[in-house]
Amino acid sequence: QVQLVESGGGLVQAGASLRLSCAASGFPFSSRAMGWFRQVPGKEREFIAAIKWDGASTNYADSVKGRFTISKDNTGNTVHLQMNSLKPEDTSVYYCARDRQIRRSFVPTRIRDFDSWGQGTQVFVSS
Repeated sequence: QVQLVESGGGLVQAGASLRLSCAASGFPFSSRAMGWFRQVPGKEREFIAAIKWDGASTNYADSVKGRFTISKDNTGNTVHLQMNSLKPEDTSVYYCARDRQIRRSFVPTRIRDFDSWGQGTQVFVSS
């Protein structure tokens, strides 16, 4: 009964900001690393950001480093992705994902590290 529900996507102009949210339920959220991925038609799903289960460390793709920030709210069982200085190439469907392992020692970044995915939220960035 794991559920991940993304929200916060929309249409914005280049340079604007969006804050994505992922509401998690059905598992001990505080014990799992969480990640964000994105995918556009014709391309493979791309790792964007992930956060360790205890929030102690994060990992970002080079394409978003310095612009995006992932955070984890263990009280509200929510993971966020703050996206600033958005570019047209950020246009994609963004997916929230759960690490398949409890209390992994490092930040997972591979698709195969994650076993549950949300439905995705669409982000459009116009030029």
